[in-house]
Amino acid sequence: MNHVSRIRALRKQISQSKMDAVLITHLPDVRYLCGFTGSNASLAVTAKSAAMFTDGRYTTQAKEETQGARVVIAKKSALREACAWLEEAGVASVFFDPEQTTVSVLDLMRGAVSRAKRRGFFHPLQKPIVLDLRMVKDADELLQMEKAALMGCNLFTAVLPHIQAGVAESEIAADLEFFARSLGAEGMSFETIVASGKRSALPHGRATSAKVPRNGFVTLDFGVILNGYCSDMTRTVFVGKPGRQELFAYDAVLEAQEAAVAAVSPGATCGEVDEAARSVLRRAGLAKYFTHSTGHGVGIEIHESPRVAAEQSQILAPGMVITIEPGIYIEGKFGIRIEDMVAVTKSGGKILTPAPKAMIQL
Repeated sequence: MNHVSRIRALRKQISQSKMDAVLITHLPDVRYLCGFTGSNASLAVTAKSAAMFTDGRYTTQAKEETQGARVVIAKKSALREACAWLEEAGVASVFFDPEQTTVSVLDLMRGAVSRAKRRGFFHPLQKPIVLDLRMVKDADELLQMEKAALMGCNLFTAVLPHIQAGVAESEIAADLEFFARSLGAEGMSFETIVASGKRSALPHGRATSAKVPRNGFVTLDFGVILNGYCSDMTRTVFVGKPGRQELFAYDAVLEAQEAAVAAVSPGATCGEVDEAARSVLRRAGLAKYFTHSTGHGVGIEIHESPRVAAEQSQILAPGMVITIEPGIYIEGKFGIRIEDMVAVTKSGGKILTPAPKAMIQL
């Protein structure tokens, strides 16, 4: 689906919801809809027209990237000019995403229109309309995400020889990020997690100067941005020789992860996928150590809808891309997490990160 088609799909949603116009200020939403990647943008969309406002730094870039919307280079504030344009367009009301609009920004928006329009002109959306459109990826998006995911797998293979006792976590993270740039990544999807030994029990253990122990788990959670789309994967390896407790725990997490992947299918709810993982850990007596949701959507942003968690009723549909990442975290001892990106297809789930998941001993 090209950007013109995406704006057309947004207009359809506007019409069905009986809205006059929407104002898009969240940059990932702007990029998704019209292709512009700059750091300052407001996209105004009515039933008949669309205009993308930015500043003079992006005059050339905006004209090269933007599709489906007229480019307006604002002389002062892009957001203020977008609001004024909407008032001049004669719309009765404008809807905005309250999850992406601060009180101060809303005040600025109201200050950009005439006094008569300030009350009752801007209305919060009941739900984030563009986020719902972004939830289902088209064929081109899926291709870009598969490439990003496979690059992550290649990074994992490349960094394995660098994971040794005595090496600092930050050095391993630096190796991962250097390899990513070398392979053409635009950047990392998020701050790389490398957590070793007792620190592996930290679900978001950012890489530190701590050194990998002679005997213990090392969790690596990382992703790359490629052509604007994120990847996300986690693998946990063992340096030294694991004991019986470590082997049992790892096998339980792996079984839980694979059970959740198997539960991914069109028509399944996110809560059902979460329960598939959680029930395995419950039988193993480890459920109390699984302290976060099973996964989340991925796309232009590293965390998107849907949320794969307990009691989530969102129904999976072909084109959605989610993570499956159960883990256990035993304070003072160790932690284990295994994560794949999974695309929902007509027949089930397709793993986009096919790196080995059986325990790797280094």
